Amino acid sequence: MKLSKQASPSDSSHTQTATIPQPDQHSALLLVDLQNDFFPGGALAVPGADILIPLINAYIKHFSRHGWTILATRDWHPANHSSFTEQQGHWPIHGVQGSRGAQFHSDLVLPPGMMVISKGTDPKKDSRSGFDGTSLADRLEDLNIHTLYVLGLSTEHFVKHTVLDGCQRGLHVVLLTDATKGDNHQKEDSPNALQEMTDAGASLANIGDVGIPASSQ
Repeated sequence: MKLSKQASPSDSSHTQTATIPQPDQHSALLLVDLQNDFFPGGALAVPGADILIPLINAYIKHFSRHGWTILATRDWHPANHSSFTEQQGHWPIHGVQGSRGAQFHSDLVLPPGMMVISKGTDPKKDSRSGFDGTSLADRLEDLNIHTLYVLGLSTEHFVKHTVLDGCQRGLHVVLLTDATKGDNHQKEDSPNALQEMTDAGASLANIGDVGIPASSQ
């Protein structure tokens, strides 16, 4: 299925609904980089990302209520990380270990004991995917996870690379588009990223497609 050039990163293709699996004990919800530095006011802010928080909390609540796995990735860089402009990299300082910018947004209702996957911890290596240089794949295998529901920031960077890696590892990856947002520095960035993910085998869904009742939203 080809996405329209006018597709929004917050739109799901309802023609896919019939093929979208419903979450169960072999499913996990992955929260991608919901850190202060990627919300308005942060070093790499995604414009308008804070409007996603109520929906994100609804997804978390639904998975928590059923006892299904929830994990979160985070950038967790040393202060001298090679990706920073001060080290001749391409990004402003962000996601520094122990900093306020690296903390999860305070309005998120995160479950106690949630598994956190730290990436980008090697000062000489950038990691855009939650699978890159982390224990994420091993944890999902240990938990017998077959379907990975992904949301977070940002569509064309960390989310895209995580989704592509998940598909490559044989997971059925469902991108929750209404709780995912991109930088969209170029107007086609997010639609192109969505197309790349669906071409790799990911499904696109929104909160109504995965059986979350309106009363939870």
